[in-house]
Amino acid sequence: MNLMENIRLAWEGLRANKMRALLTMLGIIIGIASVIGILTVGNGLSDTVTETMGSLGASNIMVSLQEREDEYLANTMMGGEIEEENLITEEMIEALQERFPYQISGVSLSESVGAGQAKSGRDYANVTISGVNTDYLDVNSIDLIRGRDFQDRDMDGNRNVAVVSDKLVNNMFDGNIEEALGQEVVVHIGDEIYAFNIIGVYEYEASAMGYSTASEKNIQTALYIPVTTAKKLADAPEGYRNFTISASSADNSAVFATQASDFLNRYYSNNNDYRVMAISMETMLDSMDSIMSTINIALSVIAGISLLVGGIGVMNIMLVSVTERTREIGTRKALGATNGNIRIQFVVESMIVCLIGGVIGIILGTLLGYVGSSLMGAVAFPSVSSIALAVGFSLAIGIFFGYYPANKAAMLDPIEALRYE
Repeated sequence: MNLMENIRLAWEGLRANKMRALLTMLGIIIGIASVIGILTVGNGLSDTVTETMGSLGASNIMVSLQEREDEYLANTMMGGEIEEENLITEEMIEALQERFPYQISGVSLSESVGAGQAKSGRDYANVTISGVNTDYLDVNSIDLIRGRDFQDRDMDGNRNVAVVSDKLVNNMFDGNIEEALGQEVVVHIGDEIYAFNIIGVYEYEASAMGYSTASEKNIQTALYIPVTTAKKLADAPEGYRNFTISASSADNSAVFATQASDFLNRYYSNNNDYRVMAISMETMLDSMDSIMSTINIALSVIAGISLLVGGIGVMNIMLVSVTERTREIGTRKALGATNGNIRIQFVVESMIVCLIGGVIGIILGTLLGYVGSSLMGAVAFPSVSSIALAVGFSLAIGIFFGYYPANKAAMLDPIEALRYE
């Protein structure tokens, strides 16, 4: 008996017992749908996280001070404040730039002043005042729509100038960017009132890593001022706890991160409290991909348990089928069918059941994955490899759990089988 005839007999058997076949497939359908759905949502989430982190600058390197292990508890109890003499100074940063002029394309420095409201009559906009240096907007991929970026003269003169978001312009200047340029914006932070002249407007982009329930009017955006002005307003120390380097190439940013930390740690060789740590965005992306892959595998294994249950259900139904068709098996053996013919017939029938269940599961899993990823704002579809794996796994379950019943059918004695009632 050839393969096509076995497939035809299996199909006729399924059609004769539609409800039983459907219930048999249910475990396979649920298992495959769960695995496909989880992998699809996981891929969508991973792509979103990767894209978001990549938008921060694929070649960026984050440099920060880190407490030494023996000082961690003491600094935690003190609220994590770092004394001014321990901070990274501008001289250290300039020395780093001079040492690696071809590896560094920019350095981003910032200082927070606080959060408050920009007001003009009844118009207002929620803002956070952040002091930044001349490289900040470029390093952090902030797009300037109109006006100009900060210049050295703004830093040297501690000027009260600001680059604001288009959201602030919409709220306070009816969206007229040209009118906003050169105007004064007054910001209230607690009891303090600050006034800045607008020199530029940037395009606000919501972070995919965060979610805000605020209305369009109440969205809080950053109002950037010169970092020297911010330090003066906040009465902040001269140094920095952290900063960001924009490497000239993303290809060797991980290697350069090590070189940068080694260079800066020369200044902290005699410091018993702190050391410098540098980590590249490339390394963070690799770590995030590894974490997401591990989570996907763990969830898929959990979902795969239902495949095991489904396989046991297939074996159970095939054993019932062997019992019901004992006389048929005896008749076929009496007519010359070999043990191998009988075995292949029942294995093929088991594989057909699992394959159909797998296809239905793939369709259902694709739909669930699409809906789930869409709700998370990361539309995704299952990869070809995951679909191929699901189909292969379905066939493997059919062979594994179908072999025992098939072998039992093949080993039946034809005389005893013909006598079976």
